[in-house]
Amino acid sequence: MESSPHAVPTPCIGVCTLDASGHCHGCLRTAAEIADWLRMGEAGRAHMLDVVLPAREAARS
Repeated sequence: MESSPHAVPTPCIGVCTLDASGHCHGCLRTAAEIADWLRMGEAGRAHMLDVVLPAREAARS
């Protein structure tokens, strides 16, 4: 059984503005990461949600 390409939900919360470092104020992704989201595989999206974005959130604090 194949997974849906949207099985890992987007981290977008509708606050779509970039800060001075190029990260979205709402989801912490870069513009390139936002654009690539639909092309990323499920593993790439999960890595973004589980590893990359939490590290950015920790660095922001």
